[in-house]
Amino acid sequence: MDWSLVLASQGIETTIEHDPETGWALVVASADLGRALNAIRLYEAENPRWRWYQPVIRGAVWFDWTAWVWVALMAAFFVVSESRDGLRVAGVMDTAAFGRGQWWRLFTATCLHADLSHLALNSVVGLLFLGLAMGRYGSGVGLLAAQLAGAAGNLATVWLSGPEHRGLGASGVVMGALGLVAVQTLGLVREHPAWKRHVSAGLAAGVMLFVLLGMAPGTDIVAHTGGFVAGVLLGAALAPWPGLAHRAGVNLFAGLGFGVLLGCSWTLALLRAGGP
Repeated sequence: MDWSLVLASQGIETTIEHDPETGWALVVASADLGRALNAIRLYEAENPRWRWYQPVIRGAVWFDWTAWVWVALMAAFFVVSESRDGLRVAGVMDTAAFGRGQWWRLFTATCLHADLSHLALNSVVGLLFLGLAMGRYGSGVGLLAAQLAGAAGNLATVWLSGPEHRGLGASGVVMGALGLVAVQTLGLVREHPAWKRHVSAGLAAGVMLFVLLGMAPGTDIVAHTGGFVAGVLLGAALAPWPGLAHRAGVNLFAGLGFGVLLGCSWTLALLRAGGP
């Protein structure tokens, strides 16, 4: 159709025909054939293919709806913490308390939220990023990796914030899931010749989303940055193993590890605090 418009602009009469065996064609008079071919050649030379238009590498992006379990868990902790103030005191990320050996606060703080809007924001964004991360790396592996990245974000606040710093929220976990998703294309290293372009594009998109969502004024930017960087590093380690998402035993073990990690952390927190 584009070529027919080119020929029409040059005063060359043409018709578009379709043959079931040979496909589509432009029909011109014999006397106009030379002019038609020259016009089409010039048009193609002046209008090269848009170089950013690329085929999709894979036909599907998997989303794991098991991420709703994480959202429900965060909501349950919020409901309990609203009625029992001791839960929030026992689990908040307290830099000074961590310095006294209370390492479990790295994990318990990721389950607490300041108010309903804080919970809603992390739940909505976290459902998206965690669902994609869990779909790519596996339900258990993705969830455990995001949780470890969130704890790494809290650890970054210990190193870079003052001894009076106190924080809470699952945003480090959410940013960790974003980091996992940003480097998922590293798995293309062995199967796609243009893997460098796709990896850099995915990482650039992840960084842009991180800047938009994780660098907002009034938020814990250090924890967000630590969680995102840890997610990128964990994703880089996991990406070369695309089969993890389909290994039920590995994901079951990782899911149990996530449960045991939070369970032990909260048990120590409540025992140390004398219960909620």
